[in-house]
Amino acid sequence: MKILKIEPDGFESNSYILTADGKTAVAIDPSGEGVLAALSLKNLVCEYVLLTHGHFDHVGMCGRLYQGGAQICCGEFEKDFIFSPQNSEIFGGVYIPQFKISKTFSDGEKFTLCGIDFTALHTPGHTAGSMCYIAGDFIFSGDTLFLRSVGRTDLPTGNTRELISSVKKLFALNGNYTVYTGHGDDTSLEFERRNNPYVR
Repeated sequence: MKILKIEPDGFESNSYILTADGKTAVAIDPSGEGVLAALSLKNLVCEYVLLTHGHFDHVGMCGRLYQGGAQICCGEFEKDFIFSPQNSEIFGGVYIPQFKISKTFSDGEKFTLCGIDFTALHTPGHTAGSMCYIAGDFIFSGDTLFLRSVGRTDLPTGNTRELISSVKKLFALNGNYTVYTGHGDDTSLEFERRNNPYVR
């Protein structure tokens, strides 16, 4: 499995492209035009999109990828929130592109996309339906866990108590994982267990 990290521009989030065969790909939180450029440069066809949550800075290219044939997937408790007034009115009104959710995942569900095995973990707190995805030795944490930090909880459906519980759920996983975050630098689960000031 090869992972391409797309650095953000402005308010965009980190986006990731995963491929096992060098032909088809899964995009995680496709935020901006850089995702489309990377897919084109690598001659990859995006067949699936995984959303950690539905905030505008994580879904920016979902409409374009959906039009190109990609299936958009998210957590079972996030589907309705993505297109709700609660979400679109954040920061005084933001644009949520038009697309449909093809599939939702539940906590602990295992699935395979483009030859890559994933496990979905429901990690509420940043939003009620936030998900993290495990693939191999990697966790894609969205806005749940950051380097020495955690996601904000002051937006609609956010909950501090749930977020802390979700991070502890990640910390309880066996072994170490590289953590690819929604914003900022990569980290590791072991580093955060020892150094995250918000969750001990």
